[in-house]
Amino acid sequence: QVQLVESGGGSVQAGGSLTLSCVASQNTFSRTAMGWYRQAPGKQRQILATAPRGSEPVYTDVMKGRLTVSVDTARDSMVLQMRHLKPEDTAVYYCNGVPPIYSWGQGTEVIVSS
Repeated sequence: QVQLVESGGGSVQAGGSLTLSCVASQNTFSRTAMGWYRQAPGKQRQILATAPRGSEPVYTDVMKGRLTVSVDTARDSMVLQMRHLKPEDTAVYYCNGVPPIYSWGQGTEVIVSS
Protein backbone atom coordinates (compact mmCIF):
# COMPACT_ATOMS: atom_id res chain seq x y z
CA GLN A 1 0.00 0.00 0.00
CA VAL A 2 1.37 3.39 -0.98
CA GLN A 3 2.11 5.67 1.93
CA LEU A 4 2.29 9.41 1.50
CA VAL A 5 4.10 11.61 3.99
CA GLU A 6 3.98 15.39 3.74
CA SER A 7 6.24 17.73 5.67
CA GLY A 8 7.57 21.25 5.75
CA GLY A 9 4.55 23.17 6.94
CA GLY A 10 4.65 25.80 9.62
CA SER A 11 3.75 29.34 10.49
CA VAL A 12 4.77 32.21 8.26
CA GLN A 13 3.87 35.84 7.85
CA ALA A 14 1.99 37.08 4.83
CA GLY A 15 4.33 37.57 1.90
CA GLY A 16 6.62 34.80 3.05
CA SER A 17 7.57 31.51 1.47
CA LEU A 18 7.52 27.85 2.41
CA THR A 19 8.70 24.66 0.81
CA LEU A 20 6.71 21.49 1.35
CA SER A 21 7.83 17.95 0.67
CA CYS A 22 5.98 14.77 -0.18
CA VAL A 23 7.59 11.38 0.09
CA ALA A 24 5.90 8.28 -1.28
CA SER A 25 6.76 4.62 -1.55
CA GLN A 26 6.77 1.86 -4.16
CA ASN A 27 8.06 4.06 -7.01
CA THR A 28 4.83 6.01 -6.96
CA PHE A 29 6.14 9.06 -8.80
CA SER A 30 7.40 7.02 -11.72
CA ARG A 31 4.03 5.27 -12.11
CA THR A 32 1.42 7.88 -11.29
CA ALA A 33 0.63 11.49 -12.02
CA MET A 34 0.80 13.13 -8.61
CA GLY A 35 -0.48 16.41 -7.32
CA TRP A 36 -0.68 18.82 -4.45
CA TYR A 37 -3.94 19.60 -2.69
CA ARG A 38 -5.00 21.72 0.25
CA GLN A 39 -7.95 21.87 2.60
CA ALA A 40 -8.69 25.06 4.46
CA PRO A 41 -10.74 25.00 7.67
CA GLY A 42 -14.40 24.45 6.87
CA LYS A 43 -13.77 24.15 3.14
CA GLN A 44 -13.49 21.37 0.59
CA ARG A 45 -10.16 20.03 -0.54
CA GLN A 46 -8.76 21.79 -3.60
CA ILE A 47 -6.18 20.67 -6.11
CA LEU A 48 -3.29 23.08 -6.56
CA ALA A 49 -1.05 21.42 -9.13
CA THR A 50 -0.52 18.24 -11.10
CA ALA A 51 2.86 16.76 -11.93
CA PRO A 52 2.30 14.44 -14.88
CA ARG A 53 4.88 11.75 -15.48
CA GLY A 54 7.56 13.14 -17.76
CA SER A 55 5.83 16.47 -18.31
CA GLU A 56 5.91 19.92 -16.87
CA PRO A 57 3.65 20.60 -13.87
CA VAL A 58 0.24 22.08 -14.47
CA TYR A 59 -1.11 24.59 -11.98
CA THR A 60 -4.71 25.38 -11.19
CA ASP A 61 -5.85 28.93 -10.64
CA VAL A 62 -6.00 28.49 -6.85
CA MET A 63 -2.40 29.61 -6.26
CA LYS A 64 -1.22 30.02 -9.83
CA GLY A 65 1.91 32.08 -10.24
CA ARG A 66 2.96 31.48 -6.66
CA LEU A 67 3.86 27.79 -6.84
CA THR A 68 6.63 25.67 -8.24
CA VAL A 69 6.43 21.87 -8.22
CA SER A 70 9.37 19.59 -8.78
CA VAL A 71 9.51 15.80 -8.75
CA ASP A 72 12.44 13.53 -7.97
CA THR A 73 11.48 10.08 -9.19
CA ALA A 74 14.74 8.58 -7.96
CA ARG A 75 13.82 9.58 -4.42
CA ASP A 76 10.09 9.03 -4.94
CA SER A 77 9.43 12.54 -3.72
CA MET A 78 7.95 15.86 -4.73
CA VAL A 79 8.50 19.41 -3.56
CA LEU A 80 6.08 22.33 -3.53
CA GLN A 81 7.63 25.77 -3.30
CA MET A 82 5.13 28.42 -2.25
CA ARG A 83 5.78 32.15 -2.27
CA HIS A 84 3.96 35.40 -1.61
CA LEU A 85 1.78 33.55 0.86
CA LYS A 86 -1.51 35.08 1.99
CA PRO A 87 -3.61 34.47 5.11
CA GLU A 88 -6.17 32.71 2.91
CA ASP A 89 -3.51 30.12 2.08
CA THR A 90 -3.83 28.81 5.63
CA ALA A 91 -4.72 25.14 5.20
CA VAL A 92 -3.50 21.59 5.50
CA TYR A 93 -1.55 20.62 2.40
CA TYR A 94 -1.51 17.12 0.96
CA CYS A 95 -0.08 15.18 -1.93
CA ASN A 96 -1.87 12.37 -3.71
CA GLY A 97 -2.43 10.97 -7.14
CA VAL A 98 -4.42 12.85 -9.73
CA PRO A 99 -7.13 11.74 -9.32
CA PRO A 100 -6.49 10.99 -5.63
CA ILE A 101 -6.29 7.19 -5.75
CA TYR A 102 -4.23 6.66 -2.60
CA SER A 103 -5.10 6.93 1.06
CA TRP A 104 -4.57 10.45 2.27
CA GLY A 105 -1.56 11.14 4.45
CA GLN A 106 -1.62 13.34 7.54
CA GLY A 107 -0.85 16.42 5.50
CA THR A 108 1.23 19.32 6.67
CA GLU A 109 -0.30 22.44 8.15
CA VAL A 110 0.49 25.89 6.85
CA ILE A 111 -0.56 28.93 8.84
CA VAL A 112 -0.15 32.35 7.28
CA SER A 113 -0.59 35.33 9.55
CA SER A 114 -1.28 38.88 8.45
